[in-house]
Amino acid sequence: MKLKYLWVVTIAFLLFSCHQNSIHNSEAEHDHEHEAEATESEHEHEKIQYTVYSKDFELFAEADAMIAGEHADILAHFTFLNNFKPLEAGKITAKLVVNGKTISQTQNEPPRKGIYNFELEPTTAGEGKLYFEIETGGEEFEVIVPDVDVFANDKELHSHHDHGDEPSAVNATVFTKEQSWKIDFATALPQVQVFGPAIKTVAKIEPARGEEEIIVAKASGLVWFSNNNLVEGKQVANGEKMFTISSSEMAENNFAVQLAEAKSNYETSKANYERKSELVKDRLVSEQELLNAKNTYETSKAVYENLSKNFNESGQIVKSKMSGFVKQIFVSNGQYVAAGQPLISVSQNNKLLLTAQVQQKYLSLLPSINTANVTTIHDKKTYTLDELNGKILSYGKSASDDSYLFPVSLEIGNHAGFAPGTFVEVFLKTMTNSKAITVPNSALLEEQGIYYVFVQQTPEMFEKREIKIGGKDGLHTEVISGLTADERIVTIGATQVKLAKSTGALDPHAGHVH
Repeated sequence: MKLKYLWVVTIAFLLFSCHQNSIHNSEAEHDHEHEAEATESEHEHEKIQYTVYSKDFELFAEADAMIAGEHADILAHFTFLNNFKPLEAGKITAKLVVNGKTISQTQNEPPRKGIYNFELEPTTAGEGKLYFEIETGGEEFEVIVPDVDVFANDKELHSHHDHGDEPSAVNATVFTKEQSWKIDFATALPQVQVFGPAIKTVAKIEPARGEEEIIVAKASGLVWFSNNNLVEGKQVANGEKMFTISSSEMAENNFAVQLAEAKSNYETSKANYERKSELVKDRLVSEQELLNAKNTYETSKAVYENLSKNFNESGQIVKSKMSGFVKQIFVSNGQYVAAGQPLISVSQNNKLLLTAQVQQKYLSLLPSINTANVTTIHDKKTYTLDELNGKILSYGKSASDDSYLFPVSLEIGNHAGFAPGTFVEVFLKTMTNSKAITVPNSALLEEQGIYYVFVQQTPEMFEKREIKIGGKDGLHTEVISGLTADERIVTIGATQVKLAKSTGALDPHAGHVH
């Protein structure tokens, strides 16, 4: 009986042990499967970002880590650098070259503007290059991504793959390519250029010397407009008739009487001269009488031709002496004018004169002024002196008694937005040998006296960076600290980036969502 009892206990113990081992093995297998799923999920979501700039394109791509024998998806954004707009149409071939072996895929059109999808399966591990061959608008371009790592397996990827310097999410703003494509947007590297002191002042615009003429009355009389459309701003041609000054209703200085008298004197003196020219041959008049007759004839002829050229029976004819536009009319229709009185000013405005006034504290810099930037006050557009075909004419050597300022004269070609009588801002630039890091004024933002720029971490992530600034020349601002020459910044559209909503904690490996 005791032996039977021991046998039952032994069987029960063995059954219990087998059940425990089965439970333990099942849990271990479940844990292994969960770990494998986690590893696979991690591999699926792991992305590598590539940013490359060629002469013509910006490439921003997000790709799976490349493993030999496995498919890798590549999401590539192509942006024209001349306007930072997307590549809307064109054929692109993606070629991965590793150890002399090439795999490629061609997309004839983007599924969405600027965005191309590729799927490549590397056949060998190693370090290679990724080529994007672009055909658009009848032209061919190439963008090359160097140093593309292809791993032999997952183990090598996780043990050797270095993510490098990850973009910092601190003080950063996400601004996607799709957002930037919809606005005026651009990025660029800061410039390292010669940058000296600039004198900011205001200049008055005047017509350049020889570009304007005031036409005056040559005789007294009543002025009548030849054309009722003669108004300020109207274009006129050289020799175009503008006024008639009549004296027909006046007792004195009557043009008709003067012209008739001049004609009579001319015809009489001409006949007298011709008669004496015949008589002198027969010695019936002396040489002296002939000479006097000739002088009288030539004088009367000059008077008559002058009057007939500028006057008719209606009066004096006033014509423009140059092509240009009517700047100002000084008289009214039917008004009496005296000889020498201004009637009208005609200006060509091919060239303009800018007269800037400079404070005495800048006196030592005046000899070193070599160029300038000019900013219109009404729309704040800035032009270089070269863009305006301009030059520095001179600077004053003494101050005027009433202003104690020193004049600086510049000449520029006429340009839309510049009108005589108005004012512009002028930045007088001086020669120097010093170089500085500068950024366009459009890149600069200011908050309560603190200046900052948006530094590109990736083409879709931008860091708000405080900088210390120096001088300005109307187009650029000197950066004293806070930025290096190899950090790309937003040059157009910085305000829109500022207003963009941040996504919070940013994961540079989270992949791009479209």
